[in-house]
Amino acid sequence: MTDTTTVRNICDTALWVAHFRARETERPDALFRDPFAERLAGTRGFEIANALPDGNKHEWAWMARTYLFDQFVSREIQGGADVVLNLAAGLDARPYRMELRPGLHWVEVDLPNIIAYKEEVLANERPRCALERTALDLSDRNSRRQLFAHVNGLGSKVVVMSEGLLIYFTNEEVASLAEDLAACSAFRSWVVDLASPGQLRLMQRTTGKQLQEAGAPFKFGPPEGQNFFVPYGWEPHDVQGLLKTAAKFNRPPAELLALLPEPKGLPRNYPWTGVCLLKRS
Repeated sequence: MTDTTTVRNICDTALWVAHFRARETERPDALFRDPFAERLAGTRGFEIANALPDGNKHEWAWMARTYLFDQFVSREIQGGADVVLNLAAGLDARPYRMELRPGLHWVEVDLPNIIAYKEEVLANERPRCALERTALDLSDRNSRRQLFAHVNGLGSKVVVMSEGLLIYFTNEEVASLAEDLAACSAFRSWVVDLASPGQLRLMQRTTGKQLQEAGAPFKFGPPEGQNFFVPYGWEPHDVQGLLKTAAKFNRPPAELLALLPEPKGLPRNYPWTGVCLLKRS
């Protein structure tokens, strides 16, 4: 990965996110610690954060999202999940940093250049569970169905996670992915992050402009919220907002405190982002 001063493609966003995990790790009151994030982000992650409009402004949101995914996935593992399927895993180091039982099977999926870069950086590290990686474009439906069939045979209770993925898909593409996941009998739960239509429009006007130029526009912010997934075989079981989570740990930006408490039903124009645990219907 060569250095430039702007985002070149969707893979660069993984470096950006790793930069914020590294910053959180440095805090004495860190909600999680990722000792691999700084290496994975490299200088490029720092440059991207400083090149994007408001690139450093939303550190609280990255912190809250990572924390909530940690909590939801850990809960599912403690509840008996024997396989984790991480779609668009990026530079996530959870198999290396979380407390995991050795018998757990973890499968990471991402684009070939992300997989190659990650394997190079972490070549001398040992994961805390069985780990396999697959280089795959998740928009290729036939290939992902083959992968899902493989993962379906690895265990009896699979938890799927798709951190930072769905926002780059259209509603139709998300529906197709949801149907393919629901078709696998062992896939019992799915952790996703969501944006309201109001938040989606806000993001499209800020950092989304440069990402769109790099071929990675923000697209998914369904007016139905978490209920979008119901017709495709997934019921929402727990939903947590990023701002509310940040406020819980005294991390919310002062200019957004007026948005608390979050209204029930999350109106379409309300600028909301959160993480949702879905269960098979």
